[in-house]
Amino acid sequence: MPSTINLKRRITSIKNTSQITKAMELVSASKLKRAQDYALRSRDYYDLAHDLIMRLSAIEETERQPLFEKRKISKKLYIVITSNSGLAGAYNANVLKELTNRILEDGQKSIKNEVIVIGSKGANFVRNLKEVELVGFYPQYGDNPNTGVILPLLNSIIEKFKDKKVDQIDLIYTSFKSTISQTVTALQLLPAIKMEPSSTDKVTKFSNFEPDIETVIEQITTRLVEAEIWQAVLESLASEHAMRMMAMKNASDNAKDLIEDYTLELNTIRQASITQELAEISGGVEALKG
Repeated sequence: MPSTINLKRRITSIKNTSQITKAMELVSASKLKRAQDYALRSRDYYDLAHDLIMRLSAIEETERQPLFEKRKISKKLYIVITSNSGLAGAYNANVLKELTNRILEDGQKSIKNEVIVIGSKGANFVRNLKEVELVGFYPQYGDNPNTGVILPLLNSIIEKFKDKKVDQIDLIYTSFKSTISQTVTALQLLPAIKMEPSSTDKVTKFSNFEPDIETVIEQITTRLVEAEIWQAVLESLASEHAMRMMAMKNASDNAKDLIEDYTLELNTIRQASITQELAEISGGVEALKG
């Protein structure tokens, strides 16, 4: 049985830890509200952008556009969004598990892999993977990102695909559903997904393009890929804060339970000690009487 001194030290240590986790929970809750607003506000734009790229894909000229070109896949590029810091529950683990599963599937098909990582947690993980090349690392974009920060990443992947250095580019991130629900999502960025032939009859055919159809399709597709990456960054940021807030709340609740358990144990030991002392005093009194 631990001594009262050890129990007091444990209780003090847990209380100190609880103060930290509670503070982190409040900070994450504050950041979550802002990140959630950003993610929700831009969803309408993302949905419209996705709808537009599907409509553009129905145009016959897209068959000759580099960003719509489907090739035999010999090398894939994955863009993975993680965080710089931990203590966010399973946020990073879920994304990296999805990446690992996809790499294993590609290995069975003799497909080589390259990875670009946003966030140091993912970069540290990918560096330890065999036969997987980490070709780019971008630190997390912070709590108030702007669209300009993703331009280097966008230009890099567009160039890689056009130069046929990779045959497919997928984005893996965490989609924000609610405070208690976040889902790992994998999205194909390039080649741009074409609309199914059965649906093309409902698509409005464009007839006039300025300056020309090739330039318009390439520029619009690039901007739409940018919108997809930007939305993924916002969704991931909101998911990270939500999962960290819940993780810290659970830690604070567990600390409270531990403090109660150790306090009960401490009081039990104290009571046992007092009872023993009273018994010894009573025994001594009885001995003196005898």
